Amino acid sequence: MKPMRLAALGLSLPAVLLSLLPAAASAAGPGADHPHQSAAVAGWVYVDDNTAGENTIAGFDRHADGTLTPLPGSPFPAGGAGNGVGTGSQGALQRSSDGKYLLAVDAGSSQVSVLRIGPNGEPKLVELASSDGVKPVSIAVHDGLVYVANSGGAEPNYTGFTLNGGGHLRPLAGSTVTLPEGSEPGDVLFNSTGTTLVGVRVATSLIDSFAVGRDGLLSTAPGSPIEAQGPGPFGSEFRPTNPSQLFVSNAHGGEGAGTISAFSVAGDAALSSIGESPFADHETAPCWVEISHDGSYLFTVNTGSDSISSYSIASEGSLGLLGSTPLRQAKAGPFDARLAPDGGTLWVVEDAGKGVAGFTVEGGHLSELPSSPTALPEGSKPFGIVVT
Repeated sequence: MKPMRLAALGLSLPAVLLSLLPAAASAAGPGADHPHQSAAVAGWVYVDDNTAGENTIAGFDRHADGTLTPLPGSPFPAGGAGNGVGTGSQGALQRSSDGKYLLAVDAGSSQVSVLRIGPNGEPKLVELASSDGVKPVSIAVHDGLVYVANSGGAEPNYTGFTLNGGGHLRPLAGSTVTLPEGSEPGDVLFNSTGTTLVGVRVATSLIDSFAVGRDGLLSTAPGSPIEAQGPGPFGSEFRPTNPSQLFVSNAHGGEGAGTISAFSVAGDAALSSIGESPFADHETAPCWVEISHDGSYLFTVNTGSDSISSYSIASEGSLGLLGSTPLRQAKAGPFDARLAPDGGTLWVVEDAGKGVAGFTVEGGHLSELPSSPTALPEGSKPFGIVVT
């Protein structure tokens, strides 16, 4: 069955989200409620609930058979406030490089929460810090260096922090890069070596690239910001096996006209196009991007089509479209996506559906799990996911 198509999208992120994500969608669906699972716990799944008032983090045991069961005490207080509305960004929830902490944006209070992951998976608040801006939406982490994209206010920015072994965030002096009002940064991320930081400006269709110094400060790459290869650059991901290859989704091209761009990243962080980039998606609003751990396949979440597209990645970075997989739940509003550490399962936040969908992964082929989706807490407007 072909995935649902929507009308052509506008170029502003809020308009896209409002048009694509029905607020009244139900969280009910296959697997929304299931009995306690006897399968072994393979890890945990966490979602930034973005709840209005006090924000919370939903936590789940991730069982070996792919089912999810809520951790005792879930959802867990994040300390700050969510904004309670659908918020499009990639990387709103991240895990520290040492695996000990979760870092979550609190978009409603302009703060960042640091939570320590307990021995049974329960996250407990350690620190609540100012994001040094308005409406934080994305976090990048590499070792003890953290950058946050603040998308609101008169001066959106990328700003840096240090994270110590005790889970405490400290502002990094001189790190803030101010953007023009209305830029709407939607994603900020490091490459695997921590030598390049990239951010996307969704509203103005620009891509920022920076070389990262040993002191953690940023140097603007030659030619940066560059024009995106399609309107609404949104999600981005470096190839895990090659830190000099970057992939960016272009979400606002209109119905059935989304694309994915591929860039080569030079030593000074300058970006150049790969092959015949951008590569067609033939779906609506490709937003979130995830790449298999072996660097062979790229998955993009098509929010406007309620589907996930799969691509093969050639050695030089060119993409080959393999097809798309519809989500089981209609009008789910799929958002951020993350692979399990073994690469065998892909987990996707359903913003309108208020759930988490799970897919088995075999190469570039996806199949939704029988237990999927699993419901998220009442009142959540989720974005950001971590899978351990």
